[in-house]
Amino acid sequence: MKAVTINLEQCARARARDPLRERALKRQLRYSGDIMAAEGQRVVLITGCSSGIGLAIAVMLARDEMKRYYVIGTMRDLKRKDKLVEAAGDAYGKTLSLLTLDVCSDESVKQCVDSIKDRHIDILINNAGVGLVGPVEGLSMDDMMKVFQTNFFGAVRMIKEVMPDMKRRRSGHIIVISSAMGLQGVVFNDVYSASKFAIEGFCESLAVQLLKFNITMSMIEPGPVHTEFEMKMFADVSKKEYVGTDPETLHHFRTCYLPSAANIFQGLGQSPEDIAKCTKKVIESPQPPFRNLTNPLYTPIVALKYADETGSLSVHTFYHMLYNLGGVMHVSLNILKCLSCGCLRKRAISPT
Repeated sequence: MKAVTINLEQCARARARDPLRERALKRQLRYSGDIMAAEGQRVVLITGCSSGIGLAIAVMLARDEMKRYYVIGTMRDLKRKDKLVEAAGDAYGKTLSLLTLDVCSDESVKQCVDSIKDRHIDILINNAGVGLVGPVEGLSMDDMMKVFQTNFFGAVRMIKEVMPDMKRRRSGHIIVISSAMGLQGVVFNDVYSASKFAIEGFCESLAVQLLKFNITMSMIEPGPVHTEFEMKMFADVSKKEYVGTDPETLHHFRTCYLPSAANIFQGLGQSPEDIAKCTKKVIESPQPPFRNLTNPLYTPIVALKYADETGSLSVHTFYHMLYNLGGVMHVSLNILKCLSCGCLRKRAISPT
């Protein structure tokens, strides 16, 4: 990469002039192959960077004005790197490098981490994820397991690989891009919500022992986010047949849920850049919180759940919002906006 060439040339020129200067330059660099970070830079490994939130986080950190981060952006297929390279601009090859990584493969994960000098990763951002929407009886078991393979086991695989090195150094920050659906289940998102609940429980348990090793665990919990992934998913599910689903359930899914979901995305949605800003704020916080809702409009939903320990209040509220409000779903959105008073906004990390 360009950054490697430039710095190795600097060392060569220094050798010709002053061997001591050459050694000083080398001490300022950690590199293995194309992976290079200047002394003082924090090495950030991000999964799922070909588009959406992962791309936005990679670009924002790589273009940090103070150059505090050296970003290793990863994706399953580097043929899909063009959007990231274009968005990164001249940061690519300087504070951003790319590696192939499939979070569903033990071999790929180990190979990626091993390619980094001393396996040194200061910040791991688990972003890779897949969605699944629709009536459960119309979804295949294979599709359900793929969601868990990526959203849960993919993140666990990454954490398991980097955690021993962080423990030895007694330093590190593990971030998981989770979802508000990991706090509150959403109808017709049963499997996706379950995968996020699973990773939330895993990380909440693990966070306790990691503190003993001075390692921080943080969950980033967005609500709806405007990405190509979501738009494509909505287009696909509207055409899908969902074989095995009874007509009444399919009718409710298509005439109640899908229009309501579109309204929610339009009324409550954030951009990938919003989530990137929130993530950067968590990274730079002197005491990063464990849970970080990015959208204050979702705090009433979470508050509703914990207001009733039996769970009946939230279940029946969502039932009425979906089936009784129907075409006037925008009313419930306005209610949510009204409920998002100052005290609730303090419970979310704002991109601004």
